[in-house]
Amino acid sequence: MSPRYARAPMSDCLPAFGRHRGYPPRYGWLRKVYDALLRDPTALRRPDATVLLGVGKSMVPSMAFWSQAFGLATRDGQGLVPTERAHWLLDEEAGADPYLELDATLWLLHWWLVSAEPCHVPTWRYLFGHSPFSRSSRAELQGRLAAAAEAAGHKTPSPSVLASDIACLVSMYAPGDHTASNIEDELSNPFRILHLLDPEPPAGRPVDRSHLVALRRTAGRRCPVPVQVYASLDFAARAVGPAAGSISLGRLASDPLGPGRLLLAGSADLRRALRQAADGNADLAVVESGDGQETLVYSRPPALLADDVLAGAYPALPPAPLPAPGVESPQSMS
Repeated sequence: MSPRYARAPMSDCLPAFGRHRGYPPRYGWLRKVYDALLRDPTALRRPDATVLLGVGKSMVPSMAFWSQAFGLATRDGQGLVPTERAHWLLDEEAGADPYLELDATLWLLHWWLVSAEPCHVPTWRYLFGHSPFSRSSRAELQGRLAAAAEAAGHKTPSPSVLASDIACLVSMYAPGDHTASNIEDELSNPFRILHLLDPEPPAGRPVDRSHLVALRRTAGRRCPVPVQVYASLDFAARAVGPAAGSISLGRLASDPLGPGRLLLAGSADLRRALRQAADGNADLAVVESGDGQETLVYSRPPALLADDVLAGAYPALPPAPLPAPGVESPQSMS
């Protein structure tokens, strides 16, 4: 593994604990911010922002945070402007999925969120990429997050901030009970459809263990093939380099920043997706060495090939280039 990917778990993350203000990204938020910023880069700073966006006052900074965390908006002076990625996805006329109606888009957004450099959600990055356990109590996870933040050189967040991060993450991904009182909450949290976390047991149950946080390690098998392949090539571009080359399937499956960990996709799932993509793409191949190790070989720059592959998830679109990984500076994404 290269030294870049052997550093402390949060070393490529901003110390952005709790900046979501307790709100996970809700249905319609990313679209609302995109439309508002097209009209006025300072829209989220205006006194009438709550009226413009149709949300409460405390939600406005949360919406700004999530738009940046997904790489859909970037700082420009005192305002925010949509990125090329945002135009590609959300443009009213030519966007891939302007209203985020496809499951593939939610998987793609999840990948962009947790794989970003720098990552705006260190708690998310740690849980999906670095946590040594699939199941932890909130208190156990909170302790490991504090240690990881300290190891990365960040100021250790307060217990209350870490607790808020964990609560937001769970609310974002863990399905709730399907009672009438919960139905609106379920509909407003679109990322729960990915089933990346198991539901929490109701409080008071013997198995509760103070709110168990449990990754569903098989969730990635439901991730669409184009997104798994896009993520594999996106990771290869950053981990190996921008030129044509190869990367082992073992690394794709096990590296903390690879698709196997961040998408919860097992080795068999990745192998199946990559072989399926290779069958229809002359620039991709999965080859096996004499010792039985499998390798993904790509004959074009992986970032460009990733964009072409992603178009397979949106067949109504012609292939259109996305910004190469790392094209936006940490300053512009903060």
